[in-house]
Amino acid sequence: MTVPPRAWQRMLSGRRLDLLDPSPFDVEIEDIARGLARVARWNGQTQGDHAFSVAEHSVIVENLFSQLNPKASREDRLTALLHDAAEYVIGDMISPFKTALGLDYKSFEARLEEAIHLRFGLPAIVTPTLKKKIKACDIYCAWFEAVQIAGFTIDEANNFFTKPPNTLNIKIEPHPVTRAEALFLERFNRLYQD
Repeated sequence: MTVPPRAWQRMLSGRRLDLLDPSPFDVEIEDIARGLARVARWNGQTQGDHAFSVAEHSVIVENLFSQLNPKASREDRLTALLHDAAEYVIGDMISPFKTALGLDYKSFEARLEEAIHLRFGLPAIVTPTLKKKIKACDIYCAWFEAVQIAGFTIDEANNFFTKPPNTLNIKIEPHPVTRAEALFLERFNRLYQD
């Protein structure tokens, strides 16, 4: 008898997250924060003593989203914070690699994202309008990251990303893992308990 390959991951919370059929009941914010704080943006190809984590990126994207959408609901701001939450399991793949992997990767990521959203009382599927607003902030954040820590010139960043409005000014400061995790949890708790 052949044993099927294991398709779940044990989290530090003790949960077993089924990667093929993720359940909201197996999603814990502490697992997300820990995982995202340990996942490096730009495949770790950044300046400084610490990698710039997806946890830090997520906090900045939510900050940008809140600045540009001051009347956004708590749920929309929480959705912005969790926009890359699936990466606590699958890591942060650079966009060109996601494109190369194709549709199967995107559907896998979408199932995981839906479970995360349901776990925290958000709609499973993000509306196209909200998704577009969050994506704009994600790209603005990538522009700041590119020129401040990833070695891009401003011209290169303008070519690959969208230059943020002049009203936005973000300082990218990579933190140690424990600080990045704490920042993400602090922001989540403020939004979730609002």
